[in-house]
Amino acid sequence: MKIFKKSRQAFTLIEAAIVLFIISLLMLLILPNLGSQRQKAVETHATAMVSTVQTQIDLYANEHPENGSITMNNLVAEGYLTAKQAQKVKDLNITVANNEAHK
Repeated sequence: MKIFKKSRQAFTLIEAAIVLFIISLLMLLILPNLGSQRQKAVETHATAMVSTVQTQIDLYANEHPENGSITMNNLVAEGYLTAKQAQKVKDLNITVANNEAHK
């Protein structure tokens, strides 16, 4: 009498369904968190840009005390901000008023 060993070469349907269920459950938990992290990163970037612009305003004011009112055009023309930084400032709606950067 021969005894045949049952060889297992593939997943059963139930095993595959359980794996898919676990993966989908993990995705449901992770994906909403990614959206909030992206928003937090955008807000942090905006705060950093305001700080950068304010630093450049202060540097410009120290080197050009004769200029009373500083604008974004002054900062870009004198090389305190690059064109790319100026575009980012415009996109983030950062304004310069009374020699202070505001969001």
